Amino acid sequence: MVMDLYSIAILFFSIIIVLKSYNEVGMLDVLFPLSEQFLELQYRPYIRYFIKQHTFEHRFTIIRGERGVGKSTVLVQLLRGLNLSARQILYVPVDHFLVKNFSLYEIAEAFAQQGGLCICFDEIHKYANWSQELKSIYDTFPKLRMFASGSSALAIHSGSHDLSRRAIVYTMQGMSFREYLELWHNITFSSISFEDILSGHEKFSAHIVKTISAASLNILPLFGEYIKYGYYPYSIEFPDKNIFYLTVEQNLHTVLESDLPAIYPTLSGASVDKMKRLLAFLSTHVPFTVDLKELKTILEIADERTLKQYMKIIEEAGIIIALHKNDKKIDGLKKADKIYPENTCQLFALSGRQSIDKGTLREVFFISMLKTQYSIHLPLIGDFLVDRKYTFEVGGKNKDFQQIKNIQHAYLTVDDIEQGFRNKIPLWIWGFLY
Repeated sequence: MVMDLYSIAILFFSIIIVLKSYNEVGMLDVLFPLSEQFLELQYRPYIRYFIKQHTFEHRFTIIRGERGVGKSTVLVQLLRGLNLSARQILYVPVDHFLVKNFSLYEIAEAFAQQGGLCICFDEIHKYANWSQELKSIYDTFPKLRMFASGSSALAIHSGSHDLSRRAIVYTMQGMSFREYLELWHNITFSSISFEDILSGHEKFSAHIVKTISAASLNILPLFGEYIKYGYYPYSIEFPDKNIFYLTVEQNLHTVLESDLPAIYPTLSGASVDKMKRLLAFLSTHVPFTVDLKELKTILEIADERTLKQYMKIIEEAGIIIALHKNDKKIDGLKKADKIYPENTCQLFALSGRQSIDKGTLREVFFISMLKTQYSIHLPLIGDFLVDRKYTFEVGGKNKDFQQIKNIQHAYLTVDDIEQGFRNKIPLWIWGFLY
C-alpha cells in the first residue's frame, strides 16, 4: 500500500521528534553526572558575606569577578541551598570539553523539557554567543531559574542581545580581613559599615582586639598574614605559599591569554603580548603615575588610544585599579593618573615575593577594600578621596595630621596600631567592611 504525502510527512516529523527526544535524553545522561560531580567537588562549607548580602530572588542572576575570588563556589552553594531534587538542578561548566558538543540553548531546552527548574552556566565568557543564547533561554522558558558567572570584563550590554533588562548583575571580590579570620581562625565578627567605622572605630576595634586576644592571637600579625595571602579564599588549600603565588600568576596569564580573547575576539596575539608587557612593567612600578609617552616608548605602541584601550581592558578584567584626579570628568578612555594592582596578594605574586614598599601595600589594601562599594579619587591634598567627600591619608603609626589638618572630613588611617582615636583609624579595620 502506497502511503500518501500527508502520511509520509507525519511519519517524517514523528521520527524527527523521537530522535530529538532521544538526543535530549542522551545529552542529559552526559550532563547530569557532570553536574553532580561538580556540585560535590566545588562545594565548600564556608558561606561568604557575598551570599548573605544579596537575596538572589530574581529569576536570572549573573555573578562577575576576577579569577580565584570564589564565584564557582558561591554558585554551587546557591544551587545546593535550593529546595530542589538533583534532577531539577543542572550546573554546566561551559568550558568543560563534554559541554562543547552542545549549545547553551540546546542544554536549557532539554533540561526544561525534562522538568528542570534551575540551571547554572559557569564561565560563560568562554562561549562565543553567550549573550544571545542566554537571552533566548530567558525569554523561551519562563519557569526556568538561571544563574551564570563570568569574568570581571564580562560585557553585559551586548548589542541587540542586551541582558541588562533581564539579568541582575553582581560583582564579587576576594575575601575581606574579617572573612579571613572566620575561615582561617574560626573567629566570627559582624561587618562594620563605612559610617560606623568613621564614628565608632574605637569601640569596634576594642571589641575585636579583645576577642582575638582571648583566642591567644594578636590582630597585627593576623593582618600581616591576610595582606600576604588572605584575599583569595583558595589559598587555605595551599600550605606552601610559594605554590599559591604561582597559581595567582597562572590565573593572571590565563586571563590575558584565554579569558580576554574570548571576550574581545578582535584582540590579536600581538595585542595580548603588549598587555603582558604592560602588566610586567606596572608590577615593578607600583603605584605607577601614568606617563603615556613613557609607556608608548617602552611597549613600542605608536597609538595612544590603543594604549588607553589596553589599560581599560586589564582594568575591567580585575588586574589593575586605575584612579583619577578628583577634578576630572571621566569618560571611557580618559588617562588614569595612578595605577595600582587589584589586591595585595596579586602584588606579592607579581613582585616575585621580593621586598615590597610598605606604603604601597597599605594603599593597595585600603583601595581594594573600598573599591566595589565606594568611589575613590585622587585629591589635591591627601592620598584618597572617598565618595568625593572624605579625605584619607594612609601611612604608618607615626603619621600625623600636618598635611590634612585644614581639610574637612579628613582622616588618618594608619598601620601598626591596634586601636585609634577620633580621626586616627587603624588600617586593618577597613577589612571589616564586608
